[in-house]
Amino acid sequence: MKALYFILSAVTLYAFGYFIYSKYLAERVFRLSDENKTPAEEINDGVDFVPTNKWILLGHHFTSITGAGPIVGPAIAVIWGWLPAFLWVVLGAVFIGAVHDFTALVTSIRHKGKSIGTILGEYAGERARILFLILILALAILVNAVFAYVIAVLFTKFPSSVIPAWLVIPLAVLFGFSVYRLRVNFLLLTAIFLTILYFGIYLGSLYPVDITPVASSLGLSPIMFWIIVLFIYAFFASSLPVWILLQPRDFLNGIQLIILLIFLYAGAIILNPTIVAPAVNPSPEGAPPMFPFLFITIACGALSGFHALVSSGTSSKQLANETDARTVGYLGFLGESSLALIVIIATTAGIALFSADKFTELYSSWSAIKKSSIVAVVEGGANLINGIGIPLEFAKTIIATLIVLFAATTMDTSVRIQRYILNELGEIYSIKPLQNVWFASGIAVFTSMALVLSKEGGKGGMVFWPVFGAANQLLAGLALLVGYLYLRRINRPTLPIVVPMIFVLLITSLAMAMNAWNNFRKGDALLFVTSFIILILEVFLILEAVKAIRKETRAEATHK
Repeated sequence: MKALYFILSAVTLYAFGYFIYSKYLAERVFRLSDENKTPAEEINDGVDFVPTNKWILLGHHFTSITGAGPIVGPAIAVIWGWLPAFLWVVLGAVFIGAVHDFTALVTSIRHKGKSIGTILGEYAGERARILFLILILALAILVNAVFAYVIAVLFTKFPSSVIPAWLVIPLAVLFGFSVYRLRVNFLLLTAIFLTILYFGIYLGSLYPVDITPVASSLGLSPIMFWIIVLFIYAFFASSLPVWILLQPRDFLNGIQLIILLIFLYAGAIILNPTIVAPAVNPSPEGAPPMFPFLFITIACGALSGFHALVSSGTSSKQLANETDARTVGYLGFLGESSLALIVIIATTAGIALFSADKFTELYSSWSAIKKSSIVAVVEGGANLINGIGIPLEFAKTIIATLIVLFAATTMDTSVRIQRYILNELGEIYSIKPLQNVWFASGIAVFTSMALVLSKEGGKGGMVFWPVFGAANQLLAGLALLVGYLYLRRINRPTLPIVVPMIFVLLITSLAMAMNAWNNFRKGDALLFVTSFIILILEVFLILEAVKAIRKETRAEATHK
């Protein structure tokens, strides 16, 4: 099968999703109207609530949700075959993932920009709210741990990515100051700064930064050194006003991601490589069962509960108009899905352009591809970009750099969300230190770093990847549950939310239970306890929601 058929099929489904299905959701289900004031307009505190141009906000949302997940997950999951991965990424995105993001965003703006956990508390009680906040906190810690390790590994394996990845930070600050304070022409600034960023990628390819001597002098491995540096950076990034770093950095990274996608898809169309992976491979060596583990291995790109944290944590506080939610929430997710799709093409077709046996070598077993997934993406993607005339080594630097930037922007947002939750818990329990921005940021960074360091060499993040995948999807199901409760209360159609909600909760609860059982049998107490606690939290939250629905139903019957 040729890659072009993949692309044409996906584009058709994406077009249906955005132009028809999302319009139905916006107009018929949620009834969006720009006459309704958004939280950003009402509060506008200049720190977290900032009315933002929808394209800049799309850049923030897009890069915040597009981390390492839609890259690593599909790269691993194609070991089960290209067909199930393709179906879950594309159909899952159109009917579940994008619906989830859009629903979380709209539900939050209709509740003054509150987080999904707080909104659940309004419908299912204070106990449900606190349990949900704890679940979100646990997921944010897992996200930070996983992405910090992934970025550190990329800096070590691809030292050419170091200069351009760090160059983005001062440039983003200058960009934000120029746009918001000096009012310099937006398009002109974008062109200038993108030129500088791509020159930085060129410099990185000429002068790769090997941090080994510095790390060794401090008694650290290169990976450990980068993990510590990343968390120090995250501490400050999560506390600054969004317009200083978060918004401009995410916008610039979003533009770069779009350019990268154009390069990759152009290369795939020009070369039109043959898919060398089997359509279905149900029993790879050492792999868990495809059902249900495909649905948690590919999280971001098809569905991700973390996106509900972004939608209700940062994006809902910056939305200038209600109708912008369709562009930011639904289209933003389709953008991430398109990245997951090109990863599938790169790892099943691009990887074999210069070596017919490369796919078989990398995908020989479950353990082999778990170690080599990033390598498969970088090499396969670089082969595709090479098809439009970009030198192979420079193409590898581009891809490695942008994977770092995607993961870093997600990590920035996740630490900020962690800080929001700690602030909220501080208010609930009247704990003044937790209400302080800097103290809460410090706690967020410390707990995430402790998880990374829980395993030798900073591998704590990747050890928890299976738990992250399952917890992530469980959170998505619960976020859909919150959307359902809201629609039910305002007497709007709930079927587009209920069907994906039931599917997600059932399939991922099964995966989490199987994960817990497997870890128990292996004697891995830490993973077993983590999985078990998250599963119990989910059960209690669902029971609280059911209790709330029954209470409302009885009240409605009484009023009649």
